[in-house]
Amino acid sequence: MTVLPEEDRLLSPHTGWTRAHWAAHADRMLAALEPYRSPGLARVDLPGPASRYGPDSDGLEGFARSFLLAGFRIAGERGAGQEALIERYAAGLAAGTDPRHPEHWPRPDRLGQAKVEAASIALVLQLTRAWLWEALDDGVRERTVDWLATVVGQPYPPINWVWFRVVVESFLREAGGPWSAADIEEDLAVHATLRRPGGWLSDGAEERAYDHYTGWALHLYPLLWTRLFDVTGTLCPPELPDRWAADLGHYLKDAVRLVGADGSPLLQGRSLIYRFAAAAPFWAAAFTGVDALPPGMLRRAASGVLRHFADHGAPDGRGLLTVGWHHAWPAMRQAYSGPGSPYWAAKGLLGLALPADHPVWTAREEPLPVETGDQARVVAAPGWLASARRDTGIALVLNHGTDHAAPGATTADAPLYARLGYSTATAPPLTGPAAAQPLDNAVVLLDHAGRATHRAGFVTHYVSELPGGVLAAASGGQARWVDTSADDSPDHGSGRAGAVAPGPVLTVASVLRDGVEVRLARVAGEDAGTWRELRLGGWPVTADEPPTTEATAGVASAAGAGGRRPLAAGATRGAPSAGLRSTVRSLLGLDRSGVTSLTDVTPLGRHTAVPWLATAGPPSPGAVLAALVVLDRSDATPPAVPEVTVGPGDLVTVGWPDGLVSEVTLPA
Repeated sequence: MTVLPEEDRLLSPHTGWTRAHWAAHADRMLAALEPYRSPGLARVDLPGPASRYGPDSDGLEGFARSFLLAGFRIAGERGAGQEALIERYAAGLAAGTDPRHPEHWPRPDRLGQAKVEAASIALVLQLTRAWLWEALDDGVRERTVDWLATVVGQPYPPINWVWFRVVVESFLREAGGPWSAADIEEDLAVHATLRRPGGWLSDGAEERAYDHYTGWALHLYPLLWTRLFDVTGTLCPPELPDRWAADLGHYLKDAVRLVGADGSPLLQGRSLIYRFAAAAPFWAAAFTGVDALPPGMLRRAASGVLRHFADHGAPDGRGLLTVGWHHAWPAMRQAYSGPGSPYWAAKGLLGLALPADHPVWTAREEPLPVETGDQARVVAAPGWLASARRDTGIALVLNHGTDHAAPGATTADAPLYARLGYSTATAPPLTGPAAAQPLDNAVVLLDHAGRATHRAGFVTHYVSELPGGVLAAASGGQARWVDTSADDSPDHGSGRAGAVAPGPVLTVASVLRDGVEVRLARVAGEDAGTWRELRLGGWPVTADEPPTTEATAGVASAAGAGGRRPLAAGATRGAPSAGLRSTVRSLLGLDRSGVTSLTDVTPLGRHTAVPWLATAGPPSPGAVLAALVVLDRSDATPPAVPEVTVGPGDLVTVGWPDGLVSEVTLPA
């Protein structure tokens, strides 16, 4: 096993990690793959269930995604000392691109997943051109071009995938192979439709699909393309690089506030098994010279993310990345996930392609925003209120704009997109009844059978900052019950479809101050007799041991075992939920309380508890319901209780204990 160097707390006071730690970590990951390489080295056949595309695709995926990591090591060392890696992957290229070889790769024009892996191969061949591509014999280069060229003219979904074609065809152009200017023009046009305010990008023009793909795909590829390929002014209009650099700069000012003090990224969105790929946009800024954050803060964020996983079991004791988060958790598998899929995490090690004397490696680490003070920020594009408190180290968002659906959609809620809140210390239930029947961070109506309504397709009413640093957001739409039992379609992140039973219009608002949320709800229209009560769920707390729970009149709470833990990345191997406390307290109209305990529903631990409040029956039409919703640590002083008053009309007033008054509207 690779032994990491001693920590350097002078250069890296927050994480202790330097470039030497990153290099040793990468080398251990690559060495761990050796027993799983095929005889011809064209495949990396890792243990675990095959994806829906089959073992040939999965073997290619293992090769291509680990090739990213190998390429970063080769480029960063300018080939020196990397001869074994170069030889190994050169041999794999020779076998994989030879249609007569028993390990030949499936062609991109015959297998869609191969289009993804072709982009990783082309990107690394360009990055390491001087040490790998130019050392290949003519026959291998010709076969590689022939294999890559099968992408030309092929259809690509209008999401982050368009960049896979752009990268491959740009490499083909420089390698003297076939390519299509029309393809690249079409793909750049698609990318333009994905851009949103504040540097964010939606992974699809129609759906509100905001997640880590914004950073690890939709910012990463465009800027690497303009840096690594000779395209600016020819294939790439000259104004685009500056536009994309500005987009990344704006995005990073949000993204750096969505990393917890312990280095955890936000647990939200699909493909979370890519784990520390969340560090990729920070390295993209360093690699391409985007002056958005100081170099020491870029490295602090990236090292925090990587070390968070290293200290919590990823890679595992074998040095392998499994399907899961900290540890193997197969329920995180999605339709396209195979044993090699987690190695897209290699994107988060892009910084290794930069030499040791680059400022991002030589600058002293600077603290994350959450380490310097409490944070509150409106993130307009995804409809998030972002908050982080220095005393807890937890970053969270309250969500009124993201659901991986288009407005007016009638699908069920996707647990990783449509909940009202996500954080760096909690995860929504991804299996069991609470995954299909929203409980945590949800305001739902329950029918007489106990089924919960869904909110995907809602309308965002506003996301704004009020006087006094208070943030507010509201969203709503027709609540509905969705029977998804007949939907067995592949899971790509969206909510499932099914027969819909419509309910009344339900509007929800969040008023956030100093990490404390006042959550408001209002049901419009007369009760049609189809539902029995409204339920408001708080934050889920997951731990290895059952959380302590309590429910009294109008208050419910759940707390994970353990006291306050050190917040610096890598300071402890304890569970992220150690000492975590979730509380909901009725402010208006929520008379019943309880805590639902669940088992094996999140990747953070075996036991999960969700506190909730509910009405005693259907509330009066137009009545405003309110609760205090808090995620903090169990040894923290509970927040003082604000006062909520209603009227006139749609106006709701929150009176904070120190005298500040906030006014919001809650459309009926």
